[in-house]
Amino acid sequence: MDSDQLAAYYYQDEEQVICGQVIPSITEDYKETEFPSMVDRFFTRYYYLKKGADLAPYKVLFHSNRVCLICLANEHPAFTEGIASVNFDIGHSDRSKNAVKGKAKKGGMVLQADSTLALLTTKTSKVYKIPSCVRSKLIEVNVDLQTCCEKLQAPEGEGFIAIVLPKPEHCEEIKAGLMTQEQYDDYLRTIKEDKAE
Repeated sequence: MDSDQLAAYYYQDEEQVICGQVIPSITEDYKETEFPSMVDRFFTRYYYLKKGADLAPYKVLFHSNRVCLICLANEHPAFTEGIASVNFDIGHSDRSKNAVKGKAKKGGMVLQADSTLALLTTKTSKVYKIPSCVRSKLIEVNVDLQTCCEKLQAPEGEGFIAIVLPKPEHCEEIKAGLMTQEQYDDYLRTIKEDKAE
């Protein structure tokens, strides 16, 4: 019973000769390649720095269809402090109760760039008010974070806090107000140089 019944159907490399020339096998040329991630293929990375004393960076993944994923940037201090909890009840409203209907996403909460989406508490008891980062309509929050806040450290695009949808006429203005990947890298480089001095 050790013999594989399907062995006869497996690919067997055979020498191919066409017009007197030996054709090399395609399996010899096959190489494992790194394909771009879903985020690299479909999203553009932008960054938002919250104004005020708390200069925590946030990442906005902007899809070509205007949908934006709001995430913590990798350099957010909450990652080093340790994330204890994420709460979408921000006092006057509970973002997790947001309900949208239809193609136009009617009923979504209207957000300004500095509107609070959630309260993130670290293991050092510091509370970060996570901003929406863009003027938009709230489509959905990642309610899984309330029970498993470790999902914020999931691969890029999976550990999102919320999904928002800006109006088409505001998109260019929103993008102009955010930092591009290059601008954000320059900002991080400047901070490192300032700390080194």
